[in-house]
Amino acid sequence: MNRIQSIDALRGVVMIIMLLDHVRETFYLHEQVSDPVDVTVTEPALFSIRLLSSLCAPIFVLLTGLGAWLYGQKHSRSETSVFLLKRGLFLVVLELTIINFAWTGSFPPSMIFLQVIWVIGLAMIALAGLLYLPRMAQLALAGLLIAGHHLLAGITFEPGSIGYIPWAILYERSWIEFSDVFRARTSYPLLPWVGVILLGYGIGPWFSLSKEAARRQRTLLLAGASFIVAFLVLRWLNVYGDEPRLTDQSVLTEVMSFFSLTKYPPSLLFNLSTIGVGFFLMAWFERLGEHKALTAVAIFGAAPMFFYILHLYVLKLIYLACVSAFGANQGDYYGFGSTGPLWLVFIILTVLLYFPTAWFSGLKRRRRDITWLKYF
Repeated sequence: MNRIQSIDALRGVVMIIMLLDHVRETFYLHEQVSDPVDVTVTEPALFSIRLLSSLCAPIFVLLTGLGAWLYGQKHSRSETSVFLLKRGLFLVVLELTIINFAWTGSFPPSMIFLQVIWVIGLAMIALAGLLYLPRMAQLALAGLLIAGHHLLAGITFEPGSIGYIPWAILYERSWIEFSDVFRARTSYPLLPWVGVILLGYGIGPWFSLSKEAARRQRTLLLAGASFIVAFLVLRWLNVYGDEPRLTDQSVLTEVMSFFSLTKYPPSLLFNLSTIGVGFFLMAWFERLGEHKALTAVAIFGAAPMFFYILHLYVLKLIYLACVSAFGANQGDYYGFGSTGPLWLVFIILTVLLYFPTAWFSGLKRRRRDITWLKYF
């Protein structure tokens, strides 16, 4: 497996895990989890699914930055910047229209959730300008945004003030009230994610053609170990980087609390733990070589936006069919009574959605003359 295939495989893994999380969000709405997860009231089985899904956004945004660097190896800096700007704007529009409709099922919408595709689009737009900085400046800014954004937590703006909407987009997860009948939720504040995409762009030289595979793998393993050790030390000290962990509960609750981290916006500890795992996985996937399972998983990573949109609409149709057939059996929602069926639906959908995703991935490879395909 070459370095590009290993990147697609890692992206594919997080897309598949994301499917599991979205199955949970579809059929477990009656048991919504807080951020960070309240481990005193959340069953371990549900917590495990949420914990696994925490890998998705940081690794995907990191790989987006890495992908931008790889794109830039075949194009000029200005061409790369223009591509990032166009791609970012495309993702923002996609979030506001097709993706939002998949979540809400209403048009025109009364509310819009500005989620991961929105923030990836904005982060790409930011990267379109930041790629002109020297590499060390990019890495320094990435570290500052990832590690230092907690210092901004005390800054707030009142609704209606001039700074409220910009700050809601940049850092504070809030509702933006546009009218009595329309509002937007900034679920993914931007600033820390700019740090993650910059980090991905900054590590690009590790994947240059002149870099020996063994040396790159050692670098990835060292980076992964550094991130994980930093996470363990900071989490144990319990003084910075996230909400304090619980220390006066049962052993199981305290262990869950140790790994219950803030995603909105992503805390330093959240990013250290998830990106650290991502570095380990990248190194492992390269070492595995031409493994059939990874080749199959890479299909999902080669057409991520197609898979993302497809799975949202498939889940929406299945949910509506269940409501029609069985009614709202969990209060206002149709939902499963345990996490077991979540895993079953996840496995079935992973297999079924592989085939259309493989078809579209093949289409992208065959028809490089169709410009818009690369956006998916």
